[in-house]
Amino acid sequence: MTRARHHLGCPVWSNRDWVGELFAPAAKPSDFLRQYSAVFDTVEGNSCFYGLPKPETVLRWRDEAAPGFRFCFKFPRVISHERRLRGVAAETTEFLDRLTPLAEAGRLGPSFLQLPSRFGPDDLPVLRDYLTALPAGFQYAVEVRHRAFFAKGEAERQLNRLLRDLDLDRVMLDSRALFDADPTDPDTQTAQGRKPRLPVHAISLGPRPFIRYIGHPVPEANRPYLAPWLDKLDLWLNEGREPYVFIHTPNNRQAPRLARLFHEWLRTRRPEVGLLPPWPAEATGDDG
Repeated sequence: MTRARHHLGCPVWSNRDWVGELFAPAAKPSDFLRQYSAVFDTVEGNSCFYGLPKPETVLRWRDEAAPGFRFCFKFPRVISHERRLRGVAAETTEFLDRLTPLAEAGRLGPSFLQLPSRFGPDDLPVLRDYLTALPAGFQYAVEVRHRAFFAKGEAERQLNRLLRDLDLDRVMLDSRALFDADPTDPDTQTAQGRKPRLPVHAISLGPRPFIRYIGHPVPEANRPYLAPWLDKLDLWLNEGREPYVFIHTPNNRQAPRLARLFHEWLRTRRPEVGLLPPWPAEATGDDG
């Protein structure tokens, strides 16, 4: 799909709850990536956090995804959380080698390094060494969760300088709408227990702003929270940047619906982004 220079997607491409809404009523799991990538042009690859896919699986993804599609995989947790970037050269090489077929086919967006909340200012030299050693030819973004990196003090300034110097983007996580939702809903309550509640610092340090938005379960209720992001996308597109926006909801059942709503709100400001393609479930004559 061809749109203005932004990418829009969900945290996963395979969700059985989307059958009959996003996916065609007769869709099988083997159809999900093809149908998802016919509508959205990027996705978070959180599965890599827990384990690497088999080489043949990566090749299948490469071949099934639509032209122009971008996978954005999370670095494995053994690298980021278990060893906290120490002594992980072999694991990093294995991770990036596994993704190389996607990169060679133009199917790979920024891979994002999500650091745990205990990875703090004292670890910045380790982060610098790790990022500096990453091979060229891939795109990267970094997500931090230690509160010192949100305090607008020296630690945050050092982090931002490091990423700016390396032309990398800092992942922007926005969970405000989630935590303003009614916690009596079981899915919302579960998500509130799992997701971090951190200040939102909307700052682009590199060429590809990277937003992870955790939304309210009622799509329309997200309008006041998403409005500032529409302002930012308008600015970044004018600057020639290439934003990535990932839309989550508590159980992700409503994520495609909210992503489409976000796109429509953006289109009122930037008509050149065009219409999203029709959903396979809405296409007449599509038997899955």
